[in-house]
Amino acid sequence: MGGKRVASGIQTISLGSVNCYLVPAGRDFVLIDTSLPQKRAELEAKLARAGCVFGTLKLIVLTHGDYDHAGNAAHLRERFAAKIVMHPADAGRVELADWSWNVKPKPDRFALPFRLVSRFVKPGPFDVFQPDAYVEDGQLLSDYGFDARILHLPGHTKGSIGVLTADGALFCGDLFDSLLGRPSLHFFIDDMAAAKASLQRLRTLPITTVHPGHGRPFRLDRVKGDP
Repeated sequence: MGGKRVASGIQTISLGSVNCYLVPAGRDFVLIDTSLPQKRAELEAKLARAGCVFGTLKLIVLTHGDYDHAGNAAHLRERFAAKIVMHPADAGRVELADWSWNVKPKPDRFALPFRLVSRFVKPGPFDVFQPDAYVEDGQLLSDYGFDARILHLPGHTKGSIGVLTADGALFCGDLFDSLLGRPSLHFFIDDMAAAKASLQRLRTLPITTVHPGHGRPFRLDRVKGDP
């Protein structure tokens, strides 16, 4: 199968510990995040099995500019003639392949186990690119046949965004993860005050299911508010 399909038509494409989401947009598709360059062949095979071929992938939304989420964006744009959109506050991360761009020298949260792992696991080669367009909070994606809007959700990075569909599915990028069981704020948070403000904002919105960049889907009310 191309990915795990749920009732709303969302297909979760899990590549290692990283999730991409293929979402119907009329007869076409929108892809949310693109995983690691090392997973490119596996990603393309799963897209093909899902019926995503040249001309049908209309839009690639990057929830933020990290290597494991933007790693195949430039390739997929060329392969499928798709447009890439993201928030401008993460632009330098993909235009320069600089993963320290626009984050604090010392983030507010960087859990010790992951800090140790990061010393040994470094990003590999990355195809730098410029997005086709930048999106801002509240922007609708109806021009792409996708009944959804952009939410600016800073915290993990300054340019992190979520995608909220009309039926209440939220693709949250790395604001949260559920890798270790109960969902919580991500293990890397650049700005904790911003992350908590993003969480409080989301609690005021009609969200049915949260789809994270890492881990399994969950209800928003299961998220712990503190690190």
